[in-house]
Amino acid sequence: MFNRNTTMKTTYTLLILISLISCSKNNDKADGYGNFEATEVTISAEANGKINYLKLEEGDILEPNTVVGLVDTTQLYFNKQQLIASKASINSKSKNVLSQINVLKEQLKTTLIEQKRIQNMFAENAATKRQVDEIIGKVNVLNEQIKSVKTQDAPIINDIKSIDVQIEKINDQIKKSKIENPIKGTVLAKYTEPNEVTSFGKPLYKIADISEMNLRVYISETQLAQIKVGQNVTVKIDAKDEMKSYPGTISWIASSAEFTPKIIQTKEERANLVYAVKIKVKNDGSLKIGMPAEMWIK
Repeated sequence: MFNRNTTMKTTYTLLILISLISCSKNNDKADGYGNFEATEVTISAEANGKINYLKLEEGDILEPNTVVGLVDTTQLYFNKQQLIASKASINSKSKNVLSQINVLKEQLKTTLIEQKRIQNMFAENAATKRQVDEIIGKVNVLNEQIKSVKTQDAPIINDIKSIDVQIEKINDQIKKSKIENPIKGTVLAKYTEPNEVTSFGKPLYKIADISEMNLRVYISETQLAQIKVGQNVTVKIDAKDEMKSYPGTISWIASSAEFTPKIIQTKEERANLVYAVKIKVKNDGSLKIGMPAEMWIK
């Protein structure tokens, strides 16, 4: 009888231990699984021609607004000089027209003074109606001549404006021949080398700011009540001996559900519908794009 009771007590004890171990394992399970990602930007050529230089390598950290390369601008320079010479030639024609206009305006100024004098004399019966008519005729002729010369200058002015537009266009092309890095980040991939010929839209290199990474995880609907944007969580990655922890902050929660991606598991083992969550994590250099990680709700 004593041995039987002892056996039953031992059995109950084992069952309790198994139950506790099972609960412990469930509690030790992460709340979400996912992979690190970053916004990757592919920098492409904005000009055609041979690459004179491209000073970057994979792994380099680049600052924003830094010129890292140059596409050859020799032909653009020659085209610009040709346009400048054409503009100078047209300007000389315009100066001739302007000088004619100035001469006519001086004549008109003198004639208007004479017209006023004759009109005053006519008012005092010291001049004839014929003299008044003649001076008015001279004023009208000079005004018509000025208008005529100005019409000759209009096409010249339009030509100059057209050349100015072409020069500005070339200046823009020369500016775009400089390969300027737009953001601070680390070079992830380099697609071309100096002395190669590139063309508009051809990728040159890929860059991303990996100083702060985003961990995208997926959670089930029942877990939504446990999290909110701005909440601090713990992020864990595999390390040599034990998992390495990082502080993280939830920055985004999807507003609608989606089917669980095949490579992701949730706390509820592949729930049919899940919600994507992004967690910002400061990178100490160990975190890489695509690396798997776990989210633990504090």
